[in-house]
Amino acid sequence: MGRKSKFSKEQKIEICRRYLDGSESVTSLAEEINVCITTVQRWIRIFQAYGDSAFDEKTANESYTKEFKRKVVEAYLAGEGSLRDIAVKYKIPACGTVLVWVKLYNDHIELKDYIPGGKEIYMTKCRKVTKEERIEIAKYCMEHNLDYSGTCKVFDVTYSNVFNWVRKYKEKGEEGLSDRRGRRKKDEELDELGLLKKQLREKERELERAHLEIRLLKKVEEIERRGYAEQANSRMNISQSRKSRKKTKR
Repeated sequence: MGRKSKFSKEQKIEICRRYLDGSESVTSLAEEINVCITTVQRWIRIFQAYGDSAFDEKTANESYTKEFKRKVVEAYLAGEGSLRDIAVKYKIPACGTVLVWVKLYNDHIELKDYIPGGKEIYMTKCRKVTKEERIEIAKYCMEHNLDYSGTCKVFDVTYSNVFNWVRKYKEKGEEGLSDRRGRRKKDEELDELGLLKKQLREKERELERAHLEIRLLKKVEEIERRGYAEQANSRMNISQSRKSRKKTKR
């Protein structure tokens, strides 16, 4: 069985027709059903290309042979259309899938057969992803029945990232996908325990600074004592030298 979409064929067709009738915008439709704008735009392109059959339910997950992938990539590189155009033409759910195949092809990495339930593993490097992309990826995964593996292939990101972004989106919504690395929480954002921990860390830093100052003062005093001793020895040597010269003259 293919993965069941969150939205039925009838719902998708209704959304597309409401847009094509000119009665509503893509933005308002996306907000109404809580999906990203690109999802609605993708439905509309597919509907315009294939009509009512665009959203027929598949009896099995789509499989792609390496020959098919190469054909798609070559069509894109030959200028037959944009990534979106090529995806619609070859009935590929997301243009990001085409982009991944093109990148692999250009990097001289062998395209492999994809058979549902089998393994198709490429080493995915970490890449920077904006907040908007994280939102789109999380929504896409949720719309496709939490298909983490399929989502990471479509958007060229790691499985663990997709899993974490979906979890954060479920817990805190779009705000949960903000990049907070390197950002310290304000006092009003902390609970009582967090505030106490922060105050303790500040006291520890103050104590550490105080100990450092004491060590520095001791070092300065030691240097000063050494300097005074050297000066005293120098004066003593000068005095003894003068006395010695006087005795010699006598």
